[in-house]
Amino acid sequence: MSLVGIEAMNVFSGTAYLDVNKLAKHRNLDMTRFENLLMKEKTVTLPYEDPITYAVNAAKPIIDSLTAEEKDRIEMVITCTESAFDFGKSMSTYCHDLLGLNRNCRLFELKNACYSGVAGLQMAINFVLSQVSPGAKVLVIATDLSRFMSEEGGDALTEDWSFAEPSGGSGAVAMLVSDKPYIFQADIGANGYYGYEVMDTCRPMPDADAGDSDLSLLSYLDCFEHSFLEYQKRVPESSYKDTFDYIAMHTPFGGMIKGAHRNLMRKLERAKPADIELDFEQRIMPGLMYCQRVGNIMGATTMLSLASTIVHGNFDDPRRVGVFSYGSGCCSEFFSGVVTKTSQERLRAQNIKAQLDSRYELTMDEYEQLLIDSNMVKFGTRNVELDTSFAPKARTSQSVPTLFLKRITEFHREYEWV
Repeated sequence: MSLVGIEAMNVFSGTAYLDVNKLAKHRNLDMTRFENLLMKEKTVTLPYEDPITYAVNAAKPIIDSLTAEEKDRIEMVITCTESAFDFGKSMSTYCHDLLGLNRNCRLFELKNACYSGVAGLQMAINFVLSQVSPGAKVLVIATDLSRFMSEEGGDALTEDWSFAEPSGGSGAVAMLVSDKPYIFQADIGANGYYGYEVMDTCRPMPDADAGDSDLSLLSYLDCFEHSFLEYQKRVPESSYKDTFDYIAMHTPFGGMIKGAHRNLMRKLERAKPADIELDFEQRIMPGLMYCQRVGNIMGATTMLSLASTIVHGNFDDPRRVGVFSYGSGCCSEFFSGVVTKTSQERLRAQNIKAQLDSRYELTMDEYEQLLIDSNMVKFGTRNVELDTSFAPKARTSQSVPTLFLKRITEFHREYEWV
């Protein structure tokens, strides 16, 4: 059998965060309702950070660990995002350049709301499986920023964004995909996908979100159920309860995941409430631990949950992990793979927790200033010199050189290592 999957993986969760409990109190939210989000912190994008800085900072440790020969076998770079800043030019070109990769390389970008990261992963898996270039590797980087502006006017898109704000995060997950799946060995052909047109959440303007929270929840639940049922058709012996030692899921916020898991356990397994709660803690919670500290990073969130599962689960023996991805609009997929002790050791060596711990905590005044700062880089910014005086401790919070946006000159972005 051909081997394929994730050879190396890393997460970059930005340089600044906000305590969402403090934010909820600051916004005078209903704290009982807020607690159902199961959120603790959220990464906040600073003026001199963008999807490229997140992407490159996530990928650089992976690239630096490769030999020159291994690095030259990267024949495709896929950026996966809904936060692109150009309608034509792919962010993969910036990543390719900043990482110093071979020019004999395909460079392109994928967009499909929060499904994009898994779309990129599956495209990379199929390229490796095709064996059109034996030994080739693919660099897949899912990178996204949250927005907190809703479109005014009209009756359809009326989500209460005060509860979306605490869960919206930013960051990136980088994956090197090859025939050496040290981190995650994909179960070939074990995929159930399900999609249809629905107007649940969207970005109708480059710097604005809109959505219907109730419709989004219903669509997520529907896709979770039907993508798994399609997976079960292709893997007839599979069981939601017994086949997977862990399940990693796209996580808009933890409470939504808990509800989706409960729904499937009731429908498919006829499980009792106490058993569902225990199963959630054992199989789902390991995948939420990073998500609780970073927030929803759109196309990267499913893979953030997988990384969290691998780091926090028990893999003394090889374990099968089910993975569910959902992207609004919508498309979804349930797939699976095997994780080993070696997988965990390799991913733990990236020290993702230390990067999370080193972020600078923004004050509420600093956060509010960010929301109104006229120097924030908007879509279509032609020329700007970034103000590096804002939150200077964030710029020096990391223990390794970190990429930041320096200026934009005639739409071209220039970066610097700090």
